[in-house]
Amino acid sequence: MNYFYPNPYAYYNGGYNGSYYPYQQPNPDSADEQSYIENILRLNLGKMVSVYMNFENSQWGSKIFKGKLEAAGKDHIIISDPSNNTRYLLLTIYLNYVTFDEEINYYYPYHTKNN
Repeated sequence: MNYFYPNPYAYYNGGYNGSYYPYQQPNPDSADEQSYIENILRLNLGKMVSVYMNFENSQWGSKIFKGKLEAAGKDHIIISDPSNNTRYLLLTIYLNYVTFDEEINYYYPYHTKNN
């Protein structure tokens, strides 16, 4: 028996993806993914944030960027400063933490308001 044939069930749920396992579309609401920082930030797009960055061994040292959260990816955050219409592309490798000026949207399957 040849075990290198693609899984016949891989053609369901949107098509064949070249793997030997069933294809599954990425789900942005997936509970397994919600604890990642970029997913938490994506749940809060449009909110005002302060992004605390540390540029070790550089002339900038630590710096705070304030603005509206526009986008978030695995390695970056984009914010816009409404006071001067400047947009910042910030690399998360330098990220210390983020604060919000209002309550945040957060979902994690084991999180409850009582925790």
